[in-house]
Amino acid sequence: MSKSKLAQHSNPEKLASELSILDRKHLLHPSTNPKAQVQHGPKLIFSGGEGIHLHDMKGNTYIDGVSMLWNVNLGHGQKELADASYQQMTNIAYASTFYGYANEPTVRLAEKIAALAPGDLNTIFFTSGGSESNDTAFKLSRFYWQLRGYTEKRKIISLRRGYHGVTVAAQRATGIDAYRNFSGSIDPDIDNAKAHLTECELGAKDHPEYEGSIRSIIEKEGKDRIAAVIVEPIQGAGGVHIPPEGYLKAVRKLCDEFDIHLIADEVICGFGRTGKMFGVDHWEIVPDFMSIAKGITSGYAQLGGVIMKEHIRDTITEYDDMLAHGFTYSGHPTACAVGLKNIEIIERDGLVSNASLMGQELEKGLHYLEDKYHFVTNGRTKGLLAGFDLMEDPKADIPFDGSVKAATTLVENCYERGLLIRPFDFEPGMNIVAIAPPLIVNKNDVEKIIQILENALTAFSQKLKN
Repeated sequence: MSKSKLAQHSNPEKLASELSILDRKHLLHPSTNPKAQVQHGPKLIFSGGEGIHLHDMKGNTYIDGVSMLWNVNLGHGQKELADASYQQMTNIAYASTFYGYANEPTVRLAEKIAALAPGDLNTIFFTSGGSESNDTAFKLSRFYWQLRGYTEKRKIISLRRGYHGVTVAAQRATGIDAYRNFSGSIDPDIDNAKAHLTECELGAKDHPEYEGSIRSIIEKEGKDRIAAVIVEPIQGAGGVHIPPEGYLKAVRKLCDEFDIHLIADEVICGFGRTGKMFGVDHWEIVPDFMSIAKGITSGYAQLGGVIMKEHIRDTITEYDDMLAHGFTYSGHPTACAVGLKNIEIIERDGLVSNASLMGQELEKGLHYLEDKYHFVTNGRTKGLLAGFDLMEDPKADIPFDGSVKAATTLVENCYERGLLIRPFDFEPGMNIVAIAPPLIVNKNDVEKIIQILENALTAFSQKLKN
């Protein structure tokens, strides 16, 4: 229900109360405390949105400071995307791509993505989202090696604090304990390596952190048992961790050395989020597979995919039997039509460049907050993907006591002031805050975000003194 329609409702508060009761009775929410949900009902019931703003059913307006789930790149209420969806739905809303069937928007989008992707990443397998994309990348990598006669080449190496989704395999690859444990899988063919150890991946065996690095796992297991390494160019849900300069090139070199696939999980980073079309473009590497989703449609339709190199596609297309993999919505015509229009708008309106420029403004704002508040530290940005840490004493490397819940408290303070952002505190001593507004933000929007953060940090600082 849009804001205007909500205003016309005879009793909005009664409607919100009714929906809250129904929600508690009938919905199990993802990534939510189920006990608290049943006790208190939904924290927000959204009623509409436009641009970078969202409205709830109580008439409150919020800045969407994380593009909901890092995906609403074009902002809310984008009529051109709605029109593209409507036009495709009135033509043919759904058509299967099974059994060799095709449709125009799916083929056109595949062509467009091939033109945008780096190197010879020229073929795509469409999925419904990021988790499916990463699962598919694992399967296709293993299948490729099987076709090449390397039947033992099955192991996937991921990174600690990496996040790759919630299907069983993708969740097991996720380097966050709560997710790995919930996957229900103790898969011996999926290992977590220590993240961002450039020297180790280049071969420095005397490095104190060498044990547990990607290279050490490959040497221990044997290269003929490793199918692929999966990395996010910038770790998102793990806390917005930007790799040190040279790291991704070191991992690319390592995979080439041992004849192992490199999978780039671009689900968050892709389609302009980092100030380049894809995250890997910052470091000029070409992975063997690239998983995409989220920003491909700005969240207006469910769509993802895996882009692969020419030689991988050529090997798979020599297989003379049915490819026993596919999703009902692989290559969904309506989703692909939305994806095409979404990319058209990103290019037409210069939003990749805008993400880079506004990222610089956001970076200035974070430096300002670091200078003003001693407990704000490690501000980091790449385009409009940003984060910072809260610590009791950054200079002495002393985290806040667990009872303080610094990140959660700050995010709640921002919520009360009309800004929705995201905390990460899944490890002892971790208090990270993420900011990732839609790519359409302007300088005034960024300044408003920083102003709200400043007010929220002041309130947090006062609480610490009391």
